[in-house]
Amino acid sequence: MNLKEYQEACKRTAKEFATPETEIATWGLGIAGEAGDVASCIKKVFAHKNEAIKQGLRENLGDMLWYAAMICNFFDWNLEEVLNENIEKLKKRYPEGFTFEDAQRNGTMVKWGGFDKDKEYIKPKNQEKK
Repeated sequence: MNLKEYQEACKRTAKEFATPETEIATWGLGIAGEAGDVASCIKKVFAHKNEAIKQGLRENLGDMLWYAAMICNFFDWNLEEVLNENIEKLKKRYPEGFTFEDAQRNGTMVKWGGFDKDKEYIKPKNQEKK
């Protein structure tokens, strides 16, 4: 299964929401909750020496990816493009691979491009897909 097929498959198992605000809040809180579960599994594997938890870690990673796909679906983003953009950003940040020096970013703050404070980012439920 490729990422586009995965995104479509995720839609078939997603709940329908009355409002777009509730929908995106659910996806955002869901991915945060699953990230907490991933952290808990890692702690239990290494701090508690509980090897049986590794399968739970794998399952929770899958759940995180499901929520990531649903966030992309909500904003009509292609998950593969999001992942490619992330790798391109990291290649620029760490052109020779990770270094602690590059990780400091010369003390600069990261500013994400493309945010327009006047743009409506939550689309109405009745808005047609492009």
